[in-house]
Amino acid sequence: MKDIKQVRFEALAAYCRQPGALIAAEEVRWLEAYDEEVLVVVIRDITDGDYSAMLLARDLKERYRWVEMTKFFETMGEALAMAPALVEKIHNDFGRQRAQGDEKGKPVDFFTPIVAEAKLNRDFATIRSLEGYSPAVELMKPMMRWYEDADGNFVEQFQTTGFDSRLWELYLFAALVESGYIFDKTFAMPDFCARSAFGEFCIEATTVNPSRTPAGELVPPPPLDTNEQIQEFQRQYMPIRYAGPLTAKLGKKYWEKENVKDRPLVFAIQDFHAPNSMVMSRTALPIYLYGRVWDWHKDAEDKLVITPTKIATHVWGPKTVASGFFALPGAENISAVISNASATISKFNRMGVLAGFGSNRVQLVREGTAANRDPNSELPTTFIHNVNSPDYSETWMEGMDVYHNPNAAYPLRPEMLPGAAHHWLRGDGQLVSRVPEWQPFGSVNLISVKE
Repeated sequence: MKDIKQVRFEALAAYCRQPGALIAAEEVRWLEAYDEEVLVVVIRDITDGDYSAMLLARDLKERYRWVEMTKFFETMGEALAMAPALVEKIHNDFGRQRAQGDEKGKPVDFFTPIVAEAKLNRDFATIRSLEGYSPAVELMKPMMRWYEDADGNFVEQFQTTGFDSRLWELYLFAALVESGYIFDKTFAMPDFCARSAFGEFCIEATTVNPSRTPAGELVPPPPLDTNEQIQEFQRQYMPIRYAGPLTAKLGKKYWEKENVKDRPLVFAIQDFHAPNSMVMSRTALPIYLYGRVWDWHKDAEDKLVITPTKIATHVWGPKTVASGFFALPGAENISAVISNASATISKFNRMGVLAGFGSNRVQLVREGTAANRDPNSELPTTFIHNVNSPDYSETWMEGMDVYHNPNAAYPLRPEMLPGAAHHWLRGDGQLVSRVPEWQPFGSVNLISVKE
């Protein structure tokens, strides 16, 4: 047996945890044996303080599952001393020991093409063929074993027309698992009915996609060369782009479904309408949701003053939409809207490097902006991080924004999405935020493959 990083264990096996596991016991050490054929996690019982070593092995669908555990001992060393004999027992009869008896169907496989090469999405074809994206691909492989495809078309869409949308769903799956959730996939809609020790809520995912002409040609986004163009983009163009998918989802009335009734319902939206567009469009989402713009100036003492102004509509060319999604009829059934500008293939690549997946020749440098802790600064901070550095850390939840609906029939408790930034509209129109110590707004990866 040899030690592995917690982040690697999480990537391989976090999906098999039950909701109460993190409350009843604390994981203190992670190991593997026989090239990860068997994983060992040492837990400390929170009530009694004693230790046990739990063994996990891939079942017949290649998902890590519990197979054996030691008795509880007073010290970690005693528990670990008993683990090798159990590892040998599992390994020597691996075919029978790993079978759980409830496996149905074949293991899920995202990356073996099920359509002709000519039909593959360009981004999908890129990540599966380039060494620079091997950390993301190898990270997704253990994750995909646990992803239940309720619609029956996830893999086909991931490889073709729905790559961005399905990637967004996969990100949400990873972030929820990290927070201790399990899922009820009895129903295909909404996308996630999640349950943890902190409660239950449902998520429906959607995306802002590229616009096309009637002939099928991509419509380029507006230029962002001046401050005026950026302001128009954030206050007019992007709110209209957000309005389309959000109001379409609102019209589905998911809250009337039996599996959603009396539970918080959250819409999760990501902007994929142009390359790296989510870095610039993040500011536009709260403008549309709350029907407010927030201007700023410095007073005589050089202190930052934020002035909210209520707005009624957004206009771009011939199109006009009403502002204030949370004030729309029926929107009281939506507890919050969440987004994460960092949740792209770049995040999967960084998390893959952290967990030791993919080619060890891949080098990543992350550049971006983050929340400024100075209350009198109107500008975000900038950063450059070496993802391959031993000091680098990141979580799936990092970068998430949760915009709470002030009119929600079933409010979402902030502790149900720990590690995210939470935002509320105050009665005077100001936006009040609870932001983690480190909150990136958006970033890009610079990828290199060393010789």
